[in-house]
Amino acid sequence: MRQVRKIIQIDDAKCDGCGLCAAACAEGAITIMDGKARLISDIYCDGLGNCLGECPQGAISILEREADPFQEEVVKAHLAKGSVARNFPCEGIHVIDRVPKPANRGQDAASSLQNWPVQLMLVPVAAPYFYDADLVVAADCVPSAYSGFHADILKGRTLIIGCPKLDNAAFYTDKLTEIFKSNTIRSVHIAVMEVPCCSGLVQIIRKALRDAGKDLPVSYSKIGVTGRILDDSGEKQQQVSDH
Repeated sequence: MRQVRKIIQIDDAKCDGCGLCAAACAEGAITIMDGKARLISDIYCDGLGNCLGECPQGAISILEREADPFQEEVVKAHLAKGSVARNFPCEGIHVIDRVPKPANRGQDAASSLQNWPVQLMLVPVAAPYFYDADLVVAADCVPSAYSGFHADILKGRTLIIGCPKLDNAAFYTDKLTEIFKSNTIRSVHIAVMEVPCCSGLVQIIRKALRDAGKDLPVSYSKIGVTGRILDDSGEKQQQVSDH
């Protein structure tokens, strides 16, 4: 039965379709269509407005109007079935199906990316691609520096990238804590550069795991600025291109 309750309203004139509100909505209530944010259905919106602070254009507000009631169980089914992924175009959440092909170095090398978005500021707290995921959290310079990133680090894993120096470390910690709490992640692989600021990403992930009360297997890769793989015992002798 419809009722008068709080629900979001999106101003088309202000919305630029950036997708930040969609990524912030844990219920998957918002999609991007024709370059604009849209409310998929009243039943997915709890009216709490977590998306409000994410909109840089001020296009979202809360109003009271007659609407279908929020249905938590329907939302759970919506998320569990991957409905969120199907409702989003390129600006939103995607689970990417890959047809296996040889991972050759060079022009025909296969991409191992299986989720979108990947930036920690944009990924949702809960998404189908976090279900039983082996997670890679990588400093965003790593894929540029290490040409074997897709084949050697990313393959078979879900990706999050971020920069602990340029972005908000406290936000990163809180966001990762909620991601670890809200999903059945199986393991975490940390990929960082050899530069000092990247050590902050390791500390952020460790704190987030502690705050979430999770004891997950954690591994790591350290990449040199010349494109070599580094480890605790020193620099490996093979160039990435020689692998």
